Amino acid sequence: MLKLLVPVDGSQNSTRSIGYLIQWLNRLAEPADIHLLNVQPSLHGDVGMFLSHEQIRDYHHDEGVKALQTAREKLDAAKVDYTFHISVGDPAEVIVQFARDQHCDQIVMGTRGLGKFSILLLGSVASKVIQLAEIPVMLIK
Repeated sequence: MLKLLVPVDGSQNSTRSIGYLIQWLNRLAEPADIHLLNVQPSLHGDVGMFLSHEQIRDYHHDEGVKALQTAREKLDAAKVDYTFHISVGDPAEVIVQFARDQHCDQIVMGTRGLGKFSILLLGSVASKVIQLAEIPVMLIK
């Protein structure tokens, strides 16, 4: 069974990638094991002085659930089974490490569609994932 990691950030581009993924899965001859992943950025500064560890954990969980909502609704409507996960850290690094730890066969993710010049200036999660990943990465524009 093909094991796919699908990072989702709640953006229009990640939602579009879910639509493409559903179409692609319908054409596959074999079932796929889908893992949705949302990566929340770490909170920095003195946040820990004002909030408990549990409050920070709950905040990350709630924000992750919100970011995953549309993707989950689309997959549910298409009757596609999946597992969802929420992590915290640098998005590209967490995505690649998750793919390693879970022995995923491929990463399928949206991209913001930035031009080459913008990517050089701003960087992007997708380009960093491509650099770090040891498995195929399918970018959906």
